[in-house]
Amino acid sequence: MRAPNEPSGRTTGRRITGSVAGLAALAGLAGAAWAARNVPAAIGGRLAGARAERAARSPQFRDGTFHNRTDTRTMVPVSDRNLFRELLFGKQKRRPGAPVPLLRPAAETGIDPARELNVVWYGHASALIEIEGRRVLLDPVWSDRCSPSTAVGPRRLHEPPVRLDELPHLDAILISHDHYDHLDMGTVRELTARQSAPFLVPLGVGAHLDRWGVPAERIIELDWSQTHRVAELEITCTAAQHFSGRGLRRNGTLWSSWVVAGQQRRVYYTGDSGYFGGYAEIGAAHGPFDVTLMQIGAYDHAWPGIHMFPEEAVAAHLDLRGGLFLPVHWATFNLALHDWSEPVDRLWAEAKARDVRLAVPRPGERVVVDDPPPVDGWWQAIA
Repeated sequence: MRAPNEPSGRTTGRRITGSVAGLAALAGLAGAAWAARNVPAAIGGRLAGARAERAARSPQFRDGTFHNRTDTRTMVPVSDRNLFRELLFGKQKRRPGAPVPLLRPAAETGIDPARELNVVWYGHASALIEIEGRRVLLDPVWSDRCSPSTAVGPRRLHEPPVRLDELPHLDAILISHDHYDHLDMGTVRELTARQSAPFLVPLGVGAHLDRWGVPAERIIELDWSQTHRVAELEITCTAAQHFSGRGLRRNGTLWSSWVVAGQQRRVYYTGDSGYFGGYAEIGAAHGPFDVTLMQIGAYDHAWPGIHMFPEEAVAAHLDLRGGLFLPVHWATFNLALHDWSEPVDRLWAEAKARDVRLAVPRPGERVVVDDPPPVDGWWQAIA
């Protein structure tokens, strides 16, 4: 018979179980704290000082924020839909059914530097423009998630086809706006260490780069219609219809599209944008373009003003006086409610209907603009 104050085996077991649970909880909290340690830095910097003064002088800036040319709502009501329920229980197939095929860019041969124009699409909006012997990188995102956190947020559906240390020498790095799927802290920091190219960004985005350690002399902030010359290229910040924001504050930085012009070749990149009259204006001022890199994915009737549907992207390409159409902003991250392959299926049908030259590369594939590969429907085998 045990003494009156002697703990029973059951009590001891409860204490041990409780201790284990407590340790597990502490470990979970520690893990969460570790995962969140870089979140404040990843959110970026705030507009202040000389950058804020420059922003205040912009025609796009009023009442403390940047604005589109016309009133644009980020979200509009859609009757008979519960977007949250659809996100969780919708029947769309928002991921590919098999691995996305990746390629490594083939070695260049017999290229006339004066006429060179190639595009390497790395996935989502990240792409390399090879133009007249120069190299311009667009919206590089190499991290596993497009999020301020390494633990939560949209995760890549395929790996980057090349590592950042395998990129060629870059002459310029262009950022269209500060959303996480276009501006990534980890990628920016590594490119800052590995490359010497300047970052060309819309007004205010330099505040994020400041916080991440990019030297001031490598940050070029531009307003719409402003041009900066880099390595014999004229790079122009052009209008877009979108919004910005990485934390709770919206529209504290500008968003843009980009024109990259050499002596003979010209390229246009939409960034993120809804369809608007600015495309025809940009085409008249800067076109025609040998190739346009057009956003086609992450659309919905709930946000029609800030992302284009594929058919609108084709119309914008024609407004821009574009030659070859190369789609971006699809395949890599699940950011909307449509099927994974729907954007490019709709694009292919519309391009045929409107007699638009189209290239749909696999991630990592080099597209020679003057001799693009035929569209072969590669994505349909894995949709």
